[in-house]
Amino acid sequence: MRRRALALALCLAPAALPAAGAPQFSLPLDCPEGMGCYIQQYVDHDPGPAAEDYACGPLSYDGHTGTDFALPTRADLAARVPVTAAAPGTVRAVRDGMPDRLASEADAAALEGRGCGNGVALRHGDGWETQYCHLARGSIAVAPGDRVARGDRLGAVGLSGRTEFPHVEFIVRRDGAPVDPFDPSGDTRCGAAAEDALWAAPPPYRPGGLLDAGFAPDVPDYAAVKAGTAARDALPRDAGALVLYGFAFGARAGDVIALRIEGPQGEVIDHTARIERARAQLFRAAGTRRPAAGWPAGRYRGTVTLTRDGAEIARMETAVTLR
Repeated sequence: MRRRALALALCLAPAALPAAGAPQFSLPLDCPEGMGCYIQQYVDHDPGPAAEDYACGPLSYDGHTGTDFALPTRADLAARVPVTAAAPGTVRAVRDGMPDRLASEADAAALEGRGCGNGVALRHGDGWETQYCHLARGSIAVAPGDRVARGDRLGAVGLSGRTEFPHVEFIVRRDGAPVDPFDPSGDTRCGAAAEDALWAAPPPYRPGGLLDAGFAPDVPDYAAVKAGTAARDALPRDAGALVLYGFAFGARAGDVIALRIEGPQGEVIDHTARIERARAQLFRAAGTRRPAAGWPAGRYRGTVTLTRDGAEIARMETAVTLR
């Protein structure tokens, strides 16, 4: 059974007051219910070589000028999640035809000047523009000069350009200069979205969370976890081991990931792992070997929790059948 998040992802907060004359933006993707889309990275507010998001958290990297609305795993690309116009506007430019694949050092030269991958740029008047990057090849649904309404489909979330995870990078500019839609004036410090935020309904800030959880017959390969292909819905009773894993984002030093398995006869394991350093994404796994008599048949339930400073910030539940 696929993961089930016990926390909301891109739910909407009360509307903030936009800057005078500025557009009000809706979310730039139409995430299917239950998928758990999230924001992996925000605009970098640190003027030096470090990185800091608008809430003084670490969800950014040096020089990042967009907001990355992401899918939990690459398997979710199959849903062809729509990328939509965040505000009414006119299509200024499009690019299509670039392949969907994980970027690597070998691609650096080929991606020079094309790191956005397949994308769309919209003009909204008064110098405002939005750009939508890393769309799926062949998904672009508009052409230069087209007029679009808020919510019109522009394409689908992909893996094109310079990217290592499935997302749409949403970039806002005014007169060519990047603007953080959560804090356009740059005055907010370590709080909620600014009063002049450019969102019609700002997505709440998530300081980290869980992206996926599942069972496997051994500690899975990290590549399979990120791809969304590691989890099993069923395992044989003679499986050599029973392993529960959790895939997280925005982990900080001192965070704790707890993994608990309960079977037909009660608790199987209850394991905790402390995170030693901040990581944009990571996974942790724990399990136990097959008992001598084999696994009791039935349903096994797994619970993964992410705790920070003694407070639970995310929880996921999953299950597997042994038969």
